[in-house]
Parts: sequence; C-alpha cells; structure tokens
Amino acid sequence: MDARVRKAVLGKIDEAIGNTSEVARIRQSLSNIPVQNMNDFAFGIAIGRIYNSFHYQTRRILKRNATQEEFAEFLEILAQRGGEIHTALSIILR
Repeated sequence: MDARVRKAVLGKIDEAIGNTSEVARIRQSLSNIPVQNMNDFAFGIAIGRIYNSFHYQTRRILKRNATQEEFAEFLEILAQRGGEIHTALSIILR
C-alpha cells in the first residue's frame, strides 16, 4: 500500500478511536432503525468510515482504484486494529 494512503487510513482509525462521539451521534440519529446490537451497529459505522477513507485516498492520491493486494493490506490493518476500535466504541456507547 502506498505510504500516503496507509498514513491516511491509520489516521482515520486513530480518529475513530479518539473521537467516538461522532459515531455515537450518527448512531443516535439512526436510533429509529431496529438493530439487535447498537455497539456492533456503531462499529459498522466506524468501519464504513475507515473504508471510505481508504477508497477515497487511494483514488485521490493514486488516481485509481486500489488493487487486490492493496485491499488485502487494508483488511490486514483492520484485522489488527478492529478490536481496539470496537472496544473504544463499546466504552463510549454504554
């Protein structure tokens, strides 16, 4: 993965962990939608925002879509940090 894209993705992950109040506000605004687990719903919102950053930064910086290899690298980063993201959201959303 291009170092600039990696930096943007890691920054978005850090933002998701450090600024859970935004995700909490999004979750609250969608509280009328029936879901079984609101923490997992919030986690999905955060992962969606991180994926959007990956996709957008790849297009902006590299002027193309990510390759399968770059996407696999993105998934590895999520796998490594996913628990940390989920925990941060679970704590704030109690």
